[in-house]
Amino acid sequence: MKIFKNKLILQKEISKDNCLSFVPTMGGLHKGHLSLIKKAKRYKCKICVSIFVNPTQFNKRNDFKNYPRSLKSDIKELKKLKVNYLYLPTYADIYFFKTKRKIYIDKFSKQLCGKYRKGHFKGVLNVINRFLEIINPKYIFLGNKDLQQLILIDSHIKKNNINTKVIKCKTIREKNGVACSTRNLNLTNRELTMASNIYKYLLKLNKRIKKNYKLFKINVIRKDLISLGATKIDYIENLNIKYFGDNRKLKNKFKLFFAYYINEIRLIDNI
Repeated sequence: MKIFKNKLILQKEISKDNCLSFVPTMGGLHKGHLSLIKKAKRYKCKICVSIFVNPTQFNKRNDFKNYPRSLKSDIKELKKLKVNYLYLPTYADIYFFKTKRKIYIDKFSKQLCGKYRKGHFKGVLNVINRFLEIINPKYIFLGNKDLQQLILIDSHIKKNNINTKVIKCKTIREKNGVACSTRNLNLTNRELTMASNIYKYLLKLNKRIKKNYKLFKINVIRKDLISLGATKIDYIENLNIKYFGDNRKLKNKFKLFFAYYINEIRLIDNI
């Protein structure tokens, strides 16, 4: 595995590659990240993984400061998987150049996490747009756990006619049902149990409301989540995954989207 910290040196190296798969990460690699890389291997392209904790997508300084970092073990894992390239850019390497394309932010960015994390998606799309200009991959692999983010990145790519295809990958979960997330590393065992109980409760609820939507009583659900250990709830919404609205007349599938806190740790998921 070749490691790069400078975009110009990286670009010189990958310029000869006709097929490149890209897996963007902020490090703290877990089973979810590893599954993205394993799926990328099936596409028979060389694989480039990035590790960059992007400050512009954090709303709170402490959240950025406390975001789990484990570069040494991350590199070890990536070498085991025989990743071709690892890009470890500095802030200047990513942000100190003028991009060719403007960021397209779909109106869906105002829903769900967009209501509660001002500027978050603008920061995500900005950094992804820059990575795409630097790396120019044929494929980019993104997980369904961050489904809203995935949809917004895909919309940006299509709007700008970028020659990169988004490959959607399933959510990988721990044995207790909790979606794999780097932020899980900041949870105690007791808090992980709370997160597991919340997931199991919402999973059962989701099955019930698919049969009878009248059971979706938001005030009752919020009280139940608080009793299970959530300290704050940003949202619980049941949306049509094609139109991202709540029109019950539509026959398309619905998903339950939720974001909540256990103490200072924010967890998001969809089922």
